Amino acid sequence: MAFDFVQPRRLRLVVVGNGMAGMRTVEELLKIAPDLYQVTVFGAEPQPNYNRILLSPVLAGEQTFDGIVLNGYDWYRDNNVLLHAGVRVERIDRKRRLVIGSDGTEAEYDRLLLATGSNPALPPLPGIKLPGVLAYRDIADTQAMIDAAAHVKKAVVIGGGLLGLEAANGLAARGMDVTVIHLMPWLMERQLDRTAAGLLQKSLEARGLKFLLETSTVEFVAGESGRVAAVRFRPAGDKDAVPQSIDAQLVVVAIGIRPNVELAERAGLYVSKERGGGVVVNDTLQTFDPRIYAVGECVNHRGTAYGLVAPLFEMARVCATHLAESGIGRFQGAVTSTKLKVTGVDVFSIGDFQGGPDADEILLSDPTRGVYKKLVIDGDRLAGACLIGDTEHASWYTKLVKDRSAVAPIRDTLMFGENNLGDSGHAGSNRAAQLADDAEVCGCNGVCKGAIVKSIRAKGLFTLDDVRKHTKASSSCGSCTGLVEQILMTTVGNNYSPTPKTKPLCACTDRTHAEVRQAIRDLKLLSAHQVRTALEWRTEQGCQTCRPALNYYLISTWPGEAQDDPLSRFVNERSHANIQKDGTFSVVPRMWGGVTNSAELRRIADVVDKYRIPTVKVTGGQRIDLLGVKKEDLPAVWRDLDMPSGHAYGKALRTVKTCVGSEWCRFGTQDSTTMGIELERALWKMWAPHKVKLAVSGCPRNCAESGIKDVGVIGVDSGWEIHVAGNGGIKTEVAQFLVKVKTHAEVIEYASAFLQLYREEGFYLERTVHFVARVGMDYVKKRVLDDHDGRRALAQRLAAAVASEVDPWHEPEKAAVDGRQFIPLVAEVG
Repeated sequence: MAFDFVQPRRLRLVVVGNGMAGMRTVEELLKIAPDLYQVTVFGAEPQPNYNRILLSPVLAGEQTFDGIVLNGYDWYRDNNVLLHAGVRVERIDRKRRLVIGSDGTEAEYDRLLLATGSNPALPPLPGIKLPGVLAYRDIADTQAMIDAAAHVKKAVVIGGGLLGLEAANGLAARGMDVTVIHLMPWLMERQLDRTAAGLLQKSLEARGLKFLLETSTVEFVAGESGRVAAVRFRPAGDKDAVPQSIDAQLVVVAIGIRPNVELAERAGLYVSKERGGGVVVNDTLQTFDPRIYAVGECVNHRGTAYGLVAPLFEMARVCATHLAESGIGRFQGAVTSTKLKVTGVDVFSIGDFQGGPDADEILLSDPTRGVYKKLVIDGDRLAGACLIGDTEHASWYTKLVKDRSAVAPIRDTLMFGENNLGDSGHAGSNRAAQLADDAEVCGCNGVCKGAIVKSIRAKGLFTLDDVRKHTKASSSCGSCTGLVEQILMTTVGNNYSPTPKTKPLCACTDRTHAEVRQAIRDLKLLSAHQVRTALEWRTEQGCQTCRPALNYYLISTWPGEAQDDPLSRFVNERSHANIQKDGTFSVVPRMWGGVTNSAELRRIADVVDKYRIPTVKVTGGQRIDLLGVKKEDLPAVWRDLDMPSGHAYGKALRTVKTCVGSEWCRFGTQDSTTMGIELERALWKMWAPHKVKLAVSGCPRNCAESGIKDVGVIGVDSGWEIHVAGNGGIKTEVAQFLVKVKTHAEVIEYASAFLQLYREEGFYLERTVHFVARVGMDYVKKRVLDDHDGRRALAQRLAAAVASEVDPWHEPEKAAVDGRQFIPLVAEVG
């Protein structure tokens, strides 16, 4: 007798919210019950799940968005999670167990998880909706600030809490003049006492930030353009004072958050009306509808709404066990602690750090070193702590507060940290060996030392990235990174890798950039398909990370032979113009060495008039930028300009900036203009791992800023000095001296050899400064200076590669420019 076994239907879990708390719940659920649910996620933002805590490094230019993505699109696919990105849930039909998205998408659920997060608190002030007044909550806000910082110079940040200070620091890092207006008497009053806040303020003022404390914002004032132009304010609590004003072309409001409960309210769920608000849940994170759970900043648990990541992740762990139908955990609240790096300053606080009349305070203050420590003892226990500048023992103080441990026996040495207990004296700077296995290392993710050590040994981990991937330790705020590295070094000894030396090119392969380049060279692979086949790629088509990288490695290794795939290039390189935020394009024709003539200027003027181009701007690279060109007009604009492509859109040679040099300048020692033109004509059309900028200065006064270029040439009495690997971007890097030569031909040969070495051995999207930092300047000199024949060969290979390229503006067919992209999608009806 045969029996048919019917597979049980998977339960349907719908998650509303694609943020950190919701996705951490899904991650934990997939670990313990991977086959229980069919998971559907709605995210109001169009991006995958990312780390909001690291938005401030993105704003400051220290990180990219790709670097803070927690779960890329591949993760959703690999885990059979259906993601509706960019779709906001408008309604929950509890009777039909159905959610309805803003685009009409419907999804039925057996269990529903609300993770709608919070909204920025915005004051009801006149002018709050003016253009240029922004909140700071997500990547869209961050990008809006980055865009604004490129065009305006004066910013005001409303709010001196953590988020406000991070916004102020990021804008200052982008060159803005920033003033912070804060209602309270000191900064970060929820995390710091007055003394600690004073030290922090002093440190920030040294970096150029300005502060108006105990100040109330009154109004945002519009300028003639309709955009915000000023902020009016007065002393806090003095409504009779005459308001003053400060210029502001950008205003960032960061005064707090409010739980996002609108959807829950419309669905009839119980929402707290008390201070803090939030969707009310019990200790298992259930709402008053037992089929609906909630986690994160939208939640109110026992009268408290949490905004820090550690309690939110603890909610996620507990909620996941109950969704998995095996839950025995309870979320019973959290002792809130803050350990982070505020604009480069280490800050920690936990518990009742303000103290009271019945509490004792132990203080250590060293303003010169920027160190302040305050421990609050209530009875026989540590009730709270506030540290700034030295937070090494923060995890130990956290354990003492949470465990309510008796501290009387160690009171005399409590201020000096865990390593000073007993008679052993100070144990040195490496705390990893002193920590017990159950000591919490990563407060955000609740990871103890024992779990980290176990993963390192069991899975053969050797890099910080590996530890983050397998344990989550230091993957959120990053304040425990140093301690995690110490544990890693202590555990693996000499095998520790401070950087991921064997980091794969992307998730499609285990091969590194170097291994892929070597295989293309050794096997003479001429197409991306051949590479993916020969190296056993996991996906047939590749991904957005590896496709442009492979394309560059192919055409730079086998110029004129490899198959260039335009579809693997970014949109700018496919369109041969820079796309702008409104969908139009920027066109920058090449001007050799920044030199032009009346005929070119007349053609530019005629093109501007003919195609109604709204903005004409002189660039920092001594060229003219035509901004606002319609995509369908691009081929005609190129034809009518009749000038070479400036390649301002590509990973290529952009400009060779020059001063007027000895031909005109009374200080000039060499003819920098002629030298720059010769150099640019020799190298233009050169594709590279990243954009490349050159400059030639006629004397050491360096008016062309040669000292911060990828290749900088400086005229001296006896010839030319060549400097390499400079960078004038967000983090300025001074170029390093390479060699001194006498003739124009030598300048071109040495510069070409260096750039070809970079082209052949640099990783895709790696600037010259990072390439040289990776391989070492000694290696560069060995290849370019010491090896005469090798230098000549490098220069000759670059010359041959450049000769094989064509100008896409003049020969679009040979350059494989797809003309179909310039045809308007909607034809005009006559």
